[in-house]
Amino acid sequence: MPVLDQAIEGWVRRWRERVDLPLRVRWRAGGAAEAGPQWDLGRFDEPRVVVTIRDAAAVPALLTPSLDSLGQAYVEGHIDVDGAIEDVIAMAQALVARADEAPTQGPLRRWLRTFVHTRRADREAIQYHYDVSNAFYAEWLDPAMVYSCAYFERGDEDLATAQRQKIDHILTKIRLQPGHTLLDIGCGWGALVIRAAQAFGARCVGITLSQAQYDLARERVAAAGLQDRVEIRLQDYRDVDGTFDRITSVGMFEHVGLRHLPDYFRIIRERLAPDGWAMNHGITTTDAHDGETPHGGGRFIDRYVFPHGELPHISTVLRTMQEGGLESFDIENLRRHYARTLMHWSCAFEAKREKLRTLVSERIWRIWRVYLAGCAWAFEHDQIALFQVLCRPAGRSAQELPWSRRWIYEAHSRP
Repeated sequence: MPVLDQAIEGWVRRWRERVDLPLRVRWRAGGAAEAGPQWDLGRFDEPRVVVTIRDAAAVPALLTPSLDSLGQAYVEGHIDVDGAIEDVIAMAQALVARADEAPTQGPLRRWLRTFVHTRRADREAIQYHYDVSNAFYAEWLDPAMVYSCAYFERGDEDLATAQRQKIDHILTKIRLQPGHTLLDIGCGWGALVIRAAQAFGARCVGITLSQAQYDLARERVAAAGLQDRVEIRLQDYRDVDGTFDRITSVGMFEHVGLRHLPDYFRIIRERLAPDGWAMNHGITTTDAHDGETPHGGGRFIDRYVFPHGELPHISTVLRTMQEGGLESFDIENLRRHYARTLMHWSCAFEAKREKLRTLVSERIWRIWRVYLAGCAWAFEHDQIALFQVLCRPAGRSAQELPWSRRWIYEAHSRP
């Protein structure tokens, strides 16, 4: 093992003066080293994170660390990591923040993805992510299995309450009334359309490309006795016909592709009644030029979590929404709400991690473990954001619009 020893010792020498972390690196030949000078001064008694190198394939990730390379080494089993997951993510961020970043390939990657977003490719990408296992998701989501940013009115609510508040916040914003027709693009396991029918009296269509979501959503609609008011379809948003009084899209447009956003919003406009309202709730980048999440985080997500996913900046969302024929009426940033949501998910994942290991492969388990905790860190530190944009068909009279946002916050409470 002399070559591996030499490579790791070189890495330690390189990083000891650049980082000051309670981090220990071990390798299978029996060696171990700490990654900061404060160890020598006695500041750190015990490491908070221990990285164990299992084979030589991990060395490139350490020599030129990025969130992508470190995450890949962990997912593929080249390294093991011990320690609280929030400490693991914080130390990975500290390492990569001091590394030299490779030149971005964002423009080239975006151009190539123009040809990726076919119906088949989008269906396969959705099924890769969402068809992991309903039982797997059920272990760390709330009972309604809402897999999107919750809404914390006070900040101390449990996750189930915050997710119900999020759904009601959306349905109140779009001014959903009894008898309205509602299209939910990317309906997940059906929580929003079920709530819209039960508490708001709407007639709903929910569409998804995930077979697992479709099957369970239909079961849940039937169990609620809502088959006459809620229809779940396995359908692409580009293939929906008819018009609807209201349209919601929650956590879906990240899969559309930057170059396809004007067409996406145009399709929403075509499906929306002339006096209708639509809500787009989705993740955005904080890079004003639609760049990837920094330090290789975006590449890791693309490689392992959301194939072909692309995040626009909010300015791009508003521009392409206007190009698609929609007027943006109300815009709300829920970045800190998503940071808290992900903290809830990650804590639940950690609490049940041994059971979760029995439900999916070790590789999938590792992907979701670092993905949830890493995204919580990214939202908390303004690397990504979450915007709700309320919109309506462009060109309509302004006289019919509410004068204030009071209707959003003084809605009657619903059970």
